[in-house]
Amino acid sequence: PGPVRAASQALSAALVRRGGLVGGRWVETAAAFPVQDPASGEELGRVSDCGAAEARAAVRGPHEAGAAWGRLPAKERSARLRRWYELMMENKEELARIITAENGKPLKEAQGEIAYSASFLEWFAEEARRIYGDVIPASTKDRRVLVLKQPVGVAAIITPWNFPSAMITRKVGAALAAGCTVVVKPAEDTPLSALALGELANQAGIPAGVYNVVPCSRQQTATVGEVLCTDPLVSKISFTGSTATGKILLKHAAGTVKRVSMELGGHAPFIVFDSANVDRAVAGALASKYRNSGQTCVCTNRFLVQKGIHDEFVEKFAKAIDKELHVGNGFDAKTTQGPLINEKAVEKVEKHIKDAVSQGASVVTGGKRHSLGKNFFEPTLLTNVTTKMLCTQEETFGPLAPVIRFETEAEAVAIANAANVGLAGYFYSQDPAQIWRVAEQLEVGMVGVNEGIISSAECPFGGVKESGLGREGSKYGIDEYLEIKYVCFGGL
Repeated sequence: PGPVRAASQALSAALVRRGGLVGGRWVETAAAFPVQDPASGEELGRVSDCGAAEARAAVRGPHEAGAAWGRLPAKERSARLRRWYELMMENKEELARIITAENGKPLKEAQGEIAYSASFLEWFAEEARRIYGDVIPASTKDRRVLVLKQPVGVAAIITPWNFPSAMITRKVGAALAAGCTVVVKPAEDTPLSALALGELANQAGIPAGVYNVVPCSRQQTATVGEVLCTDPLVSKISFTGSTATGKILLKHAAGTVKRVSMELGGHAPFIVFDSANVDRAVAGALASKYRNSGQTCVCTNRFLVQKGIHDEFVEKFAKAIDKELHVGNGFDAKTTQGPLINEKAVEKVEKHIKDAVSQGASVVTGGKRHSLGKNFFEPTLLTNVTTKMLCTQEETFGPLAPVIRFETEAEAVAIANAANVGLAGYFYSQDPAQIWRVAEQLEVGMVGVNEGIISSAECPFGGVKESGLGREGSKYGIDEYLEIKYVCFGGL
C-alpha cells in the first residue's frame, strides 16, 4: 500500500499493511473498514474486515505450523525472537508514528511504548532457553519420575487499543518462546500496529503461520471473538480488555475447556498518607493519572488523601496539572495529553464529572471539552468527592482525578478494597511499618509504593478479583503457555 498521512505526518509505507496476515501471507477481504486518527478524524486508510471464515483459516494456519515451531530448539526460537526485537528497535520511530496516528497518544509516549513493547520480545527470547522441567525422587527404586513442560498449542490473542503494540508483544513473546503459535485479533481502532509487527515478524524469520493477525471492524468483533474462543483447534485464550467482555469470552471458552488468561478492568486507588513526601506524591500522581490521557488499565482512578496534607496535596497537584500538562495533537512536540480514543470515551468523562458535581464535588481545574476538537478533554481535578459518586465506583478511563479526603489508615484501606476489581494500587508513605501493613492489605495484583509507574518486562503483570486471571511478563508469564506433563519410567 502507498503511504497514508496523519496530521501531515507520513507513515512508513514499508510498515503500513491493510490485509490480514494468515499463514505468512497478506490476505485482503472484499470488505474493509476505516482506521481514523482520533485527533483529527482523518481516515488513515482502510483495513481488511475479517470475518468468521478468515478467523477459522487463521486458526488452521498456526495449528499446522505449531508442531514444527514447538520442536525447534529453544535456542533457535530465542534467536528469532531476538531478531524481531532488534527490528522493532531499528524501526522504533516509524512504529511510534503509527501508534500516534491511530491511537492519538503523544509521540514521546508512543516511542516509550515501542521500547516497552520490544522489551517483552527481548525478555522472552531469553526466557525461551530457561523452560526447565524436573526430576522427582521416586517412591520405589525401579522407577524414575520426570516432569516435562510443553507448549499448549494455538493461542488466540485478543488485545485493546490503548497499548496497541505492547499488549501484543507481552502475550506473543511468551507464547512463541514457549513454542506456541498465535492468532492476534487487534482492537478495531488500532489494527495498524499489529499488522506492522507482522511485517517485522516476517522479516525476522518467524515461520509462516506462527504469527497471524485477523483485523476486523466493530461489527465483526463479536463473531471473530466467538470463533477464536470456540474453535477446538485453539488451546489457549489471552485477552486484555473490559471485565464485561472478559466474562463473555470465558463463557465461550468454557465449551471446549480452554486455558484462559485475562487482564481485565482496573479501578486503581492512589493513597497519600500524612507521612508522605507530598512533592513526590504529586509527581507520581501526575504520571499515574494522566499518562495516555488517563486511558490505561493501571492508571489511578481514585485519589485518597489523608486530612493532614489534603489541602497541600490538592493545591500542588492543581499547579502541576496547569503547568506541566499540554493538550494537543500527538505529533506536536510539546503535547503531553492527546485526544481520547473516540467521542464515546469523552462522553463518559463528562458523565462522571456531571454526576460528581451534582452531588457536591468541586472542579479545581479543567472540567470540560477542549477547544481543539470533539475527542479532546481538559485534564480535570475534583475535590469534595465521596464514594457514592460514579467516578469512584466505575473506571473512568479518561483524564479525571477525583480526590477523597480520609482520616485513618483503616478507612483508606477499606475504601480502596471496596471495589470488585483489583489490578493496581499505589500509596505514598514514609512510615516503614505502615508501608508493610498497607502493601499486604491492598487487594490488588500490583502495588506501587512511592512510585506511580510500575510496569516492566521483568515484573509480573495482572490482577485479583474481577481484574483477571494469570500473569503476564516476568518469569511467570511463560507458564501461561505451557502444559506440565508427568512421565513415569518403570521397570528399571
